[in-house]
Amino acid sequence: MSDATDQRTAYQRQQAGDWYHPADAELEAARLRGAALQERYNAMPEADMAARQAILRAMLGRVGEGCNLRSRFSCDYGTNIHLGDRVFMNFDCVLLDCAVIEIGDDTQIAPAVQIYTADHPLDPAARRSGLERARPVRVGRNVWIGGGAILLPGITVGDDAVIGAGAVVNRDVPAGAVVVGNPARVVRMAG
Repeated sequence: MSDATDQRTAYQRQQAGDWYHPADAELEAARLRGAALQERYNAMPEADMAARQAILRAMLGRVGEGCNLRSRFSCDYGTNIHLGDRVFMNFDCVLLDCAVIEIGDDTQIAPAVQIYTADHPLDPAARRSGLERARPVRVGRNVWIGGGAILLPGITVGDDAVIGAGAVVNRDVPAGAVVVGNPARVVRMAG
């Protein structure tokens, strides 16, 4: 899993999708920065859109035009989150962005949606060592994600897809598909 001769930083291993130790000082500093910006964002009145947008732009890797993230918004770092134009996220969404999370234009995300990039070893000894890795999640354009859905590490959701409320998405979702359940399965094509 982890090679003692690997001279890359934990951040470099994280971004490459390799096993790393998240307790690294550089990663901890980045998480603390993200946490401070989240606290400011979540405490800001929703009516103060200009100030909220300024905080979002400082916190996230990319924020397209017309994005609206309702509070309480939670993430690990923020810098790995890239939002297209007009992305809407309702209350209490959690984005664990150890790897890149890309969300396309006009995507709507209901309350309590969770998007995870962090992955842990299945082997108990490796898990006890504290290792984790991160795999990106990509959500296409014009996607609708229902309340309480969970998107697991490494998946891609195609354009115009619909993810039903409470679905647990553990594999890629084709463009235009409607998926529901745990694990999520295609029940029909949208449109």
